[in-house]
Amino acid sequence: MLFDSSVRKELWRSFMGTLVVLLTVVLTMALIRVLGQVTEGTYAPTDVGLMLCYTLIGHLPVMVALALFVSVIVVLNRLWRESEMVVWQSSGARQFNFLRPLLRMAWPVLVGVGILSLVARPWGQGQIQQLKNRFERRSDISRVAPGQFQASADGRRVFFIDSRSDGERTGKNVFMVISENGREAVVTAKEGQITLEKNQRYLVLTAGERTQTDLQTGEKILSRFQDAKILVGEAPDEQSTTPDVRTLPTLDLLRSDDRGRKAELVWRLGFIWATLNMVLSGLSLAAGSARRNSNWNMVYALLVFVVYSNLLSLTQSWVAKGKLDWVVALLVVHGGLTVFALGLIWWRDGASLKRTPFIRRAGPVLTNLIKRPSSRRS
Repeated sequence: MLFDSSVRKELWRSFMGTLVVLLTVVLTMALIRVLGQVTEGTYAPTDVGLMLCYTLIGHLPVMVALALFVSVIVVLNRLWRESEMVVWQSSGARQFNFLRPLLRMAWPVLVGVGILSLVARPWGQGQIQQLKNRFERRSDISRVAPGQFQASADGRRVFFIDSRSDGERTGKNVFMVISENGREAVVTAKEGQITLEKNQRYLVLTAGERTQTDLQTGEKILSRFQDAKILVGEAPDEQSTTPDVRTLPTLDLLRSDDRGRKAELVWRLGFIWATLNMVLSGLSLAAGSARRNSNWNMVYALLVFVVYSNLLSLTQSWVAKGKLDWVVALLVVHGGLTVFALGLIWWRDGASLKRTPFIRRAGPVLTNLIKRPSSRRS
């Protein structure tokens, strides 16, 4: 009982500390990425907080699985380094005995990873896609925050409207820079408005002027206009857009026969299985000695995590291309790694059992050697 509770308490402390560090790092990186996308005009500036939350939800399964794997490696390495593992083995505990406290600690985490992978991550990806589509359906004028410069969706136009504008379809004191076909045009107008004609979007300007410069020859053409119409692109068709497979619910993936959707299903189910395999691999890889000045097991463990992550993506690609059935991919890849990890634990138990008799025989000898000097003195 003491063995089980002490191991689980230390695993939970290590897991929570590792998860907090990973959340801090990923949150910082996600914030930088989202701010860059907002600057490029991919998302609305008002959606930064929502984008950050949805992005963090998408990364949570990987972070939780990595925190669990690192906590198992760190705790078991400490037991080996401080010779506590030798004490447990001399008391009759094998490495297979560590499976019980590990699994008792890991099963709530595995359930959480399952919920995050099967439900939360697709929902978060769907919300991100909705925010992106909603922002893309807005006109170029509505993309611009009044009083700020903003690039258009294709990057060929830069807009600026007065701070007194309503920010919807009409802009006051419009300033535009258009770059295309080796020419640069600067357009200013008192007012601009977006109109739709035959599935095309036009920007209608009122009371303005246009200065066009040939970038090769430097020739300039100045023209003034009372009314002008500029094509800004096609009107988006909501029905023509196909949903991303990462945003689809898991039940829809199960019902579908599409290979791309089955590949996404393999990733979601395989990641849950991979989290369990990481726990077993951590137990099989965590072995060391107090006599060593350095321990390479952590390096090997991180290498295993990177290779396993790439193997998940490779398996998803094989299923998407039809090279492998999705059920076979789950059983062969993840099931094979489960068997391999259990076999490695069994092999290490065999080696430890060979050392255990020597430990038990050396105990009385060391006790006699300690007692002999005191008896001579007396």
